[in-house]
Amino acid sequence: MAATGSKNQKSDEEPDLRDRIVSAVIIGIIRSLTLLPYRTRVPVGGWVISRLVAPVIGYRGRIRDNMHFIFPDMPEEEVAQMTRDVPDQIGRTLCELFSPKKLVETARNTPITGDGLAAIDAAREAGRPVILVSGHIGNYDIVRSKLIQRGLQVGGLYRSMNYKGFNDFYVSRISQVGTPLFLRGRRGMGEMVRFLKAGNAIALLIDQHMQAGAPLTFFGHRAYTALSAAELALRYDALLVPCYGIRQPDGLSFEMIVEPPIPHTTPEEMTQALNDSLEAQVRANMSQWLWVHRRWKSS
Repeated sequence: MAATGSKNQKSDEEPDLRDRIVSAVIIGIIRSLTLLPYRTRVPVGGWVISRLVAPVIGYRGRIRDNMHFIFPDMPEEEVAQMTRDVPDQIGRTLCELFSPKKLVETARNTPITGDGLAAIDAAREAGRPVILVSGHIGNYDIVRSKLIQRGLQVGGLYRSMNYKGFNDFYVSRISQVGTPLFLRGRRGMGEMVRFLKAGNAIALLIDQHMQAGAPLTFFGHRAYTALSAAELALRYDALLVPCYGIRQPDGLSFEMIVEPPIPHTTPEEMTQALNDSLEAQVRANMSQWLWVHRRWKSS
């Protein structure tokens, strides 16, 4: 899954030289961690990113800034805890994404809750397109893997990394969870739309800042959000379904939550409903969202 947005909708997450260096460091760490058994690898990966990497690359500062902006009354000890817990979640998720066989196995054992699964199953039987929407919370590829295992054809949109070594490594791993994967850009978007029109499903993330997005709200503040998912749902009569892979207290297992489809109204109303859905999940699982995002940029 990847952030929605067309070719001219630039995300705040565009990689620069610093990001390439960080990517090289992270890929080295992950390759080393693969030497460990999986149930050890995931928590150790979380500890390494939280305690060693995050302080160096500025993650703690970004998290602290977002906490102060969204929750100005949050006690400092809770803010400090978030600066440790969020990178731990990032490290665990990276280890899982780069351990695709184990991720698929984990998804197989993941229970599904929520009221939206029957609608997805009915759409699959009717050949109706489905757009699965999530955010950078928990592990979003649990959703893609679980629904593929249930017989749904699910395509994912991804953004190419500037650091080729990391990109090749990343794509080779997520491809093992399921294909097709579509590279963000004009060609990839065209391929994805054809796949969707054929009655399949696509999986998208909507929680990155998009310069050309609509000025909607997230946690009570203006957050520019791509309308692409809702626009595609309206254009091709697709179900628009919020889905989440929420990490459980043991740190290794998940619950997959499938909410009811968002009613078709306007792109703005539908996308705001998606933002509200994600916000509710984040409030319930605060440390599991990627608070390192610069989500609330003014333009």
